[in-house]
Amino acid sequence: MSTPAATAPAMPVRVPIKHCRNCGTAVVYRLPDDGDTRERGVCPACATVHYENPTNVVGTIPVLGERVLLCKRNIEPRWGKWTLPAGFMELGESLREGAARETDEEAGARYEMGELFSVISVVRVGQVHLFYTARLLSEQFDPGHETLEARLFAENEIPWDEIAFRTVRETLRLYFEDRRANTLGRVHAFDIN
Repeated sequence: MSTPAATAPAMPVRVPIKHCRNCGTAVVYRLPDDGDTRERGVCPACATVHYENPTNVVGTIPVLGERVLLCKRNIEPRWGKWTLPAGFMELGESLREGAARETDEEAGARYEMGELFSVISVVRVGQVHLFYTARLLSEQFDPGHETLEARLFAENEIPWDEIAFRTVRETLRLYFEDRRANTLGRVHAFDIN
């Protein structure tokens, strides 16, 4: 696994839990009685401990020959910018199933799922982004409502200044580096703060 240098830790920007999901009572942030070493939202009425964990963003690097499929966003944040097909993982699906669903929803592409390519911890916002490779089976796309346009790009055509997210830019950069070096198949894991 490759591991680019990490920067100093940052605090997540999520809004803390205010009320118990089980009974609605206002939670109190304290160390739980079970020996946990982190403050958690604890319900004083029913003793439920509320854990706040990172969310997973899953997607693919869809490739046809030498070209990569990008989607132009029709939603905020970063409306009108280009991205790989990706989004939040849903409960009840695996990483691979979530990446496939997002590729279906955002690009309407026909493809074969490949292997895990990158795992990126975005500490500042409490997210983990995971991208799989995917081999496109057709140049026909039927993008969903979250996508203005789905288009194939050769490496020298990628609108690098119009890429929506740093995780996508870094994943694309690593993909093209690996392809040039004939080292596809490695998993890249790193942090972005």
